[in-house]
Amino acid sequence: MIALSRGLLLASFSLLSLVAAAPALAQTTREQTQESAGGETIDLDTVTVTATRADRPISDVPQTVRVIERNEIEQQLQLTNNPAAVLAKLVPGYSVSTQTISGASETFRGRELLVMIDGVPMNIPLRNVSRLLALIDLNSVERIEVVAGAASTYGAGATGGTVNFITKRPTDGAPTVSINTALRAFTAKPGESLAPEISGTVSGRAPGGFDYLVTATGAFANNTYDGNGRLLPSDGMLGQGGGDNYGRGNFLGKIGYDFDASKRIEAQANWIYLNQDPQWMTDYSGPFAAPDIGNPYSGESVLEDTKSFSLRYTDSAFALGDLSMLAYYNDIRKRFNYSEFDINNNFMVYYSGNLGSPTSPYNQTVLYSERAGFNLTVDTPLPILDGAKLTWGTDIVHDDTWQTLTNGEDVFTPLNQMTYAGFAQLQLPIGERLVVRGGMRYEYLDVEVNDFTRPAAFLGFPGLGYAVLPELAVTGGNYDYSAATFNIGATYKLTDTIDIYGGFSQGFALPDIGAFTRRAGAQGTSQILTYGCYLGARLRPIPYTCPKQMSVSFDDLGIEAQIVNNYEIGVRGSLGRFRGSLAGYYSTSDEGVNFVASTNTIGQSKEITYGVEFTGEYEVTSNLALGTNLAWREGEWDSDGDGTIDAWLPNNRIATPFRGTVYGNYRFDTGTVVRLEVEFWSGRDRFDGTETFEIDGGATLNAALAHPFAGGTLYVSVDNLLDETYANPSASATRSYDVYGWGRTVTVGFSKTF
Repeated sequence: MIALSRGLLLASFSLLSLVAAAPALAQTTREQTQESAGGETIDLDTVTVTATRADRPISDVPQTVRVIERNEIEQQLQLTNNPAAVLAKLVPGYSVSTQTISGASETFRGRELLVMIDGVPMNIPLRNVSRLLALIDLNSVERIEVVAGAASTYGAGATGGTVNFITKRPTDGAPTVSINTALRAFTAKPGESLAPEISGTVSGRAPGGFDYLVTATGAFANNTYDGNGRLLPSDGMLGQGGGDNYGRGNFLGKIGYDFDASKRIEAQANWIYLNQDPQWMTDYSGPFAAPDIGNPYSGESVLEDTKSFSLRYTDSAFALGDLSMLAYYNDIRKRFNYSEFDINNNFMVYYSGNLGSPTSPYNQTVLYSERAGFNLTVDTPLPILDGAKLTWGTDIVHDDTWQTLTNGEDVFTPLNQMTYAGFAQLQLPIGERLVVRGGMRYEYLDVEVNDFTRPAAFLGFPGLGYAVLPELAVTGGNYDYSAATFNIGATYKLTDTIDIYGGFSQGFALPDIGAFTRRAGAQGTSQILTYGCYLGARLRPIPYTCPKQMSVSFDDLGIEAQIVNNYEIGVRGSLGRFRGSLAGYYSTSDEGVNFVASTNTIGQSKEITYGVEFTGEYEVTSNLALGTNLAWREGEWDSDGDGTIDAWLPNNRIATPFRGTVYGNYRFDTGTVVRLEVEFWSGRDRFDGTETFEIDGGATLNAALAHPFAGGTLYVSVDNLLDETYANPSASATRSYDVYGWGRTVTVGFSKTF
């Protein structure tokens, strides 16, 4: 089921055996070693805020929760600066990382992941593009909280789960300075692939009571290569961006003031900036995506410019309980890659007006989004029962989203949305072992869909010929969507260190309205023939305009909000030297959203997803820990819209049903730490209702060594140690053609706190 090379198996076994034998090299006994080598966090007393919007120990939460602490983040920073890659290795159910700036086809349990930074949602709900997760700066993050399963705790978007990146808190007293610097290169061509990174953090508390923290990070990337030493493309997933030839900057600044022991106010600014300058266009006509050497990239650079500002006030002595108020504003601009028509894979482009060179010189889009929101949360103790609490509050959010070609033409209808929501969550302890939680959220969405004219498009399909779609007037209007979502669950302590949990929860989301309106009149053969002009299988290189003049209404698109139902049961905790978790889930939706790459269409229909997840770690000695994260997931859908589930979900939802990580950590008594890890994934060969595109299984072996040096930590790591050549499963699933993954990289770095 899993395609592992013989060399990788032998090397993995040998290296893990060496680690297992390493205790014999230790110079002190277990009692003399104070720091464990383990990293898995299944402490039932660990407090999480993401799952409930109030501080709760994991033992009170009837959902699968994963907390990645700072020590694990620092260890993963030795191997990668990509948060998506970290989640893929440490969180069962998350897809293999695409190794690019895009998260296209990266899903959580086969569904969407709501991404937050300090409780501020960073997704764009009206145009759900995937470029976000990989650009978050792990140098500024103190911990990562992941809540699995559909939920509406923070509003729309968490159909698969929620991840909250909780940034570092300011330190007390005199200023402290932390630095982390690293240099990565591919062993295929080190000189042409150097990728430096440097990060610095300054934190402290001023005499007047104000505290502050500033983190600034700069990272650069040059060429990237696969295991065969071949140059990788800058846009392997067609319009999504790559992992090469960019400069990136991240800034986090926060200033806070404690009025007293219970009242605090904190302002925060977060900025993500990236500029990618591809050298070559990408060729999609071969057996895999490759740079089109000799054909220089002719578009504008790929750009990310995301700014987020927030102001938070908390009062633990508020008359009704713990009070939290959060106001935020996000200003986002994303420019995507320029691409040209290719009948095999890029079969729809904006039209130039000439059949000889049909791609418009402006066939490159820029997405804009502005979001302002206010969240109120109150955690009220109830006198009816010791430990009973009611968490309640309201959210108000305003979204403006629009996307244009580089000449300013709208590519989908400009959208405005107001969100009004109220929620209440009751927690009741029953006896000393049972905790029951239940609640509801009511959400009302007022959406303004502006009129617009979809630009002319040119398209073609192998064996079918070509067509021109003229400009199409799309009539909008005002629409409202509303839903009440519910959850109920319970946790039961089997022992002081083990509990079982289970429950039902619902998530609510609008589909990607921008993606629907962008394809108005182009969804399938029937619409293309109705709204466009069919040209046959041969073209004459002449100017041509389709004479049809038609219009379509937003009502005709049939867009519906979706509710996702999630059923889950699990067990977690520790027993002696072992700690781990096991969970199973089943998720349904009547209005699931799927993009079919082979037809370039998007639609809604009934679907189900289901799976099993396992984490486990065993502390062999205080120096040595061995562990694993495993997940199996699968999904099915109604591919023809007749109300019956009849096919497997497309690969861009679930590319690898079975995947996992096996790792070993060994800490020498000198402070040196060695980590070995094997990432592996199965292939997939399923008919999705329109095509069968085979995803190959594979695996990589990674190693990292860190040693105390000059008051800091000197580290070296090797990713894909055996230089395996493989097609990246998530990247390949995006457009149903192979996109190769990274070859062997070596990273050398140093970190220190002054």
